Amino acid sequence: MATLKGIAYRNKRKAEMMETSAVQVTPERGVEGCYRGKPSDRQVTVMSVEDWQLACADINEDLHWTTRRANLLVEDISFGPASVGDIIKIGDLRMQIMMETDPCSRMEQARKGLLKALMPDWRGGACCRVISGGEVKVGNKVEVIKP
Repeated sequence: MATLKGIAYRNKRKAEMMETSAVQVTPERGVEGCYRGKPSDRQVTVMSVEDWQLACADINEDLHWTTRRANLLVEDISFGPASVGDIIKIGDLRMQIMMETDPCSRMEQARKGLLKALMPDWRGGACCRVISGGEVKVGNKVEVIKP
């Protein structure tokens, strides 16, 4: 069963990620407290535990997942081109996968080689638009629904 393993946000551009165990996610604001939450195709970013572990293995480093700067960390789900349009359901929250989260130069600043390690197979995660809001908590069940 897929599970929500982590929640993080940043309250301004380039700020450090702050972790929380529960948060409200809405169509108007995305992840509560996150500066990037306005409605857009990049409203909430979601990353897979397994893909993060593959990227870290490529650079022989065990980095904390917030280094990637994603909002939600899920286990037992992988993303790819066929994921576009899928709906991620966590409790009452529904988000539509819009595109790949392309790794940026900040990844290379965090650790040499990380940018390249995140490039293959959507390892950097997926960008989502919130369809309907809800509170999410670490440990919640996560489902992916095909449209």
